[in-house]
Amino acid sequence: MLIRARQAETHLLIYGKRDPIMMPVMPGFGYQRVPVADGVSLNVAVAGSGRPVVLLHGFPQTHLMWRYVAADLVADHTVICPDLRGYGASDKPTEADDTTYAKRTMAADIVALADALGYERFALAGHDRGALVAFRAGLDHPAAITHLACLDVLPTLDMWDAMHGVSAAIGFHLFLMAQPPGLPEQMIAASADAFFGHFLDTWAGDPRVIPADIRTAYLDACRAAVPSIVADYRASAGIDLAHDRADRDAGNQLRMPVTVLQQDWGAALGFDAAALWDPWAPDLRHSTVSYGHFMAEEAPADIAKEVRDLLRRPANRISQAEL
Repeated sequence: MLIRARQAETHLLIYGKRDPIMMPVMPGFGYQRVPVADGVSLNVAVAGSGRPVVLLHGFPQTHLMWRYVAADLVADHTVICPDLRGYGASDKPTEADDTTYAKRTMAADIVALADALGYERFALAGHDRGALVAFRAGLDHPAAITHLACLDVLPTLDMWDAMHGVSAAIGFHLFLMAQPPGLPEQMIAASADAFFGHFLDTWAGDPRVIPADIRTAYLDACRAAVPSIVADYRASAGIDLAHDRADRDAGNQLRMPVTVLQQDWGAALGFDAAALWDPWAPDLRHSTVSYGHFMAEEAPADIAKEVRDLLRRPANRISQAEL
């Protein structure tokens, strides 16, 4: 858990397994690398005190996407913002098999991270890929997750069921990165900035909410992580589906209060998002929002309020002995 970094006022030089990475930081947050699994450490920013909240970023981003929301929540919470396995300044293990980047593995990372920081129970909010990790953590570790927020995703099983016909072209990247190892990595690496930049530009309600230095940090991080990002997506077309299907067949549900915020993708793709989420979460509050995909950067005050409102709901009281 030793910090292996030099922190300046605005940037952090992180020494990991590969070349040092210079990246912007969230002011007022301390940074460290925390071992969470054999050979895997996560880069994490931590600040504040009080009930812990872990915030998980999405694609094609890093923990920095939470910079505004985290600065708000830190007034009365311990806020923990890691880079996911395979992203940002966290370790990027080679894809040994389909479990390396399974959401089950990535969720276990987050529970191990919180435990290493001294928290057996915590609230968890995730966006995009981070929301899928959070969803899996809620199913696999209900005794650890007191509250759960998922931003702008469907559960993996429902997502693939909803992607059909010409309208599914909007998710072309899902199909590209679902392919066997080799071709997708080569194609993306050959034009990484154009590929990742496409999503930063087209998914934002207002591209100006991602300033130039943060956009550069996102592109630098993604350019250095093409194999692991593809492996993360590939897992969602394979082992993650199997895990979701097994839970649905067994009737497993999220046993904590859940808040879901989504754009109205259902209008374009022909599904009712709230109806798809409902069987997974008996204590669900689902809202359709007008923000772009990067809502934590476009409407941080609203997102922080949603997290606080979630935390006011009674936490689950599941003990490990009940599982």
